[in-house]
Amino acid sequence: MINGTISFGHMQNTATIQGPSKGRIIGAWVVQGLLAAAFLAAGGAKLAGVPMMVQIFDQIGFGQWFRIVTGVVEVVGAIALLIPGFAALGAAWLGATMFFAVLTHLFILPGSPVPALVLLALNVLVVWLRRDQLASAMAMFRRAMSRGR
Repeated sequence: MINGTISFGHMQNTATIQGPSKGRIIGAWVVQGLLAAAFLAAGGAKLAGVPMMVQIFDQIGFGQWFRIVTGVVEVVGAIALLIPGFAALGAAWLGATMFFAVLTHLFILPGSPVPALVLLALNVLVVWLRRDQLASAMAMFRRAMSRGR
């Protein structure tokens, strides 16, 4: 919490600006850790060329370059989840990836889209829990864009 005292002559007011609660911060770190582990494992398997991953990407039909790109996206997103200040961006990045994974499971691959849906939901949860980070990142982006004009 940040406390500030404002004085106007004989009157004094105290304003409190509260950041995220401890429970929200701890919950976010737990979910971020679980997601980072899952995406490091999945992305690592894609980058390592695990036969099952090669087969899945053959079924998708975009070629093995797409497996490599997806693996990099997942590993980079997992790392971002663990860097203070970047968790919301990492979760948004991975959430978009899981949105397209759900579509891929619904329209191209056999099997259930439920694992991808669960990962999508958990990433959305992290974005919501870390929404203050996302707001800060968007403000910095807007300032940078306005300076560039």
